[in-house]
Amino acid sequence: MHDLDLVEVAPNADPPVARLLDYGKLRYLTSKKERETRKSQKSNELKEVRFRPNIGTHDFDAKMRKVKQFIGNGDKVKLTVRFRGREAVHQQNGLSLLKKVAEEMKDEIRLEQQPSMEGRAMSMVLIPSPAVAARQESNSTATAESE
Repeated sequence: MHDLDLVEVAPNADPPVARLLDYGKLRYLTSKKERETRKSQKSNELKEVRFRPNIGTHDFDAKMRKVKQFIGNGDKVKLTVRFRGREAVHQQNGLSLLKKVAEEMKDEIRLEQQPSMEGRAMSMVLIPSPAVAARQESNSTATAESE
């Protein structure tokens, strides 16, 4: 007749509720709603930036720009200093490098994980400070409204 299906809407209700409707259309609308909610969610990605203990100043500045970009986007950033060969003896160089990054960005970040050694690498994790996260959130809602 109208190609309608009997669909149980609320199985836990007493008595259970059922409706006559097009089941294919219902599945389409629910999947569309799920896609919309997934699109509006912000996934916290962990970005990694790798340094070397004896990094040059220009290379350091380029990596800092990347770190600032990731923090500005609201992502977590894992900073890793890789030691090769005899560099592992001078772990204080890696520690001072990580502290220098944290010091330069102290207004925009919070430390989620203090610097720690993991094998031949020293790493720490930075997250955006609440002020930066709120600013990023307001920017994303403003761009969503303008579209």
